[in-house]
Amino acid sequence: MDNHTISFGMTFRNTRVLSINLFLVLVLGFHTIIAQDDDIAIALKYIQEGESYYNSDDFEKSIEFFNKAEVIANASKSDTLMCIAQTMKGHAYMMGGNNQKALDSYYDALAITQKKGYLDREVIVNSGLILVLKRMNQLDKAHTIASQMITSIDKTSFKNTQNHVNILTTVGDIYLAREQYDSVLSFAEQGITISRTLDYKEGLLDLYIKKGMIYYYKKKYDESLTYLFDAQNILQHHEVINKFFPIVNSNYFLASCYYEQGIYDKAIVTLLQTINILKEGDLMKPPVIQTHLLLANCYRAQKDFEKALHWNSEYMRLTKNFQAEKDETVNKIFEKEAQKLEGEIENLKNEQEANAKIKTYGAFGLIVLALVVLLLAYRYYKGKKSNKIRFDDLMQKINDLEIQEKEPNSDVIKEISIDDDKILAILKGLDRLEGQEFFLRSDCNLRAMAKKTKTNATYLSKIINIHKEKNFNDYINDLRINYVLKRLKNDRKFRSFSIKSIATEIGYKSDYSFTKHFKAKTGLNPSYYIKNLEGQQKQYENMF
Repeated sequence: MDNHTISFGMTFRNTRVLSINLFLVLVLGFHTIIAQDDDIAIALKYIQEGESYYNSDDFEKSIEFFNKAEVIANASKSDTLMCIAQTMKGHAYMMGGNNQKALDSYYDALAITQKKGYLDREVIVNSGLILVLKRMNQLDKAHTIASQMITSIDKTSFKNTQNHVNILTTVGDIYLAREQYDSVLSFAEQGITISRTLDYKEGLLDLYIKKGMIYYYKKKYDESLTYLFDAQNILQHHEVINKFFPIVNSNYFLASCYYEQGIYDKAIVTLLQTINILKEGDLMKPPVIQTHLLLANCYRAQKDFEKALHWNSEYMRLTKNFQAEKDETVNKIFEKEAQKLEGEIENLKNEQEANAKIKTYGAFGLIVLALVVLLLAYRYYKGKKSNKIRFDDLMQKINDLEIQEKEPNSDVIKEISIDDDKILAILKGLDRLEGQEFFLRSDCNLRAMAKKTKTNATYLSKIINIHKEKNFNDYINDLRINYVLKRLKNDRKFRSFSIKSIATEIGYKSDYSFTKHFKAKTGLNPSYYIKNLEGQQKQYENMF
């Protein structure tokens, strides 16, 4: 398997989205407020305490202190303090893997920054928001925000600071997900130059890993290893904040390079180094999930099918759990967009009420229309979610089947007790025809197979009914659908064929017949299966 297909990318960086210390400095007149209000001073201490836990990766504890600061901010009606607490809480939720709560916190903070016109703070909030959007594969929205951040840097106090590096790194993640590699290299070079001037090790670490990723995607594995080794050197010889993600990410791409070069032992050792440092809370993080998949492929390449099956099953289990959380967060994004739409319609209604009553009815009609659209969209989303569950279950079965097929099997029909030599010969003939993929021919029918197995159609039909436990038509259709499921999964060129061409390729005389049997067996339309295979491949390629 081409490792570019199984590679991923969701760069959860070691850098703390943007520095809270600079964020606090940005608070206009904050020192004056502290002197005048002891409660605000206490809230600031809570934020600093939360930052300490945040830096030590204890995100749950950090959230407790940010919540305490938020309570004081609310009582004091301090928008600035509330924005700080909500933003840092969003960062903590995001780094802890709770996408939905991170999204809530970022949207709340963003509403304050936009209301007050706080450009610096808006950039800070967006630096976290685009990472959550990226996780959810909302790349267009993330790219729009990222582009705005780049054009805003010169208007902020961040220029040529550590936060400038962090912004370049965060924006680079989005361009990397869109496979705009030259842009990412440009951002990385800018960030490395600033980081060297500031001796900013965290920035250098993250950007070295990013360059290693880019050269890996370009299939320049020696260059990739050079930058990844530079990152490992920083991890080994310098104290840096939040080492977990840089370790996971650098190990993954080191192992990916080894995998592509056929050095499977080194790849496995590197990946197990990651597995050995994991805690329970780390298992829902995408780089960790993909580590399991790469490990399964390494063992598969070594023909160690027992371990390959184990790690593949772990990967599928973790992916299913992650997808469930992702669906909730995508729904949260949809709700926020719906709220925005309803708010705009409500504003229109209020404006028109001042002019004429008939326009009010028009606005009401727009609200009803919007709600109908939202209801239809919700039903559509629920249908997609149901199909997604079927797709994930189907992929699990296919992966397990592929591994089992590669295991040694000295007696294909050993579980069937057969005394009749003639029946045994016919069953072996069927196995031979399956191996020759005779079932893919358009002229494959009961009479033709009976002739090939040297018996008559009636006797062959009975044998298939008894020993295959299905009638002849179901037997052939199952063989064809199983074949096409695996080939579509592993052959990207085949996926580019039209449904009619695929149907013809596997022996069906019409695309209608193929679609009917495919859906009967899988619960999905072939077009949906193909689309999700393509989406899954792109997601694995773009997640970093």
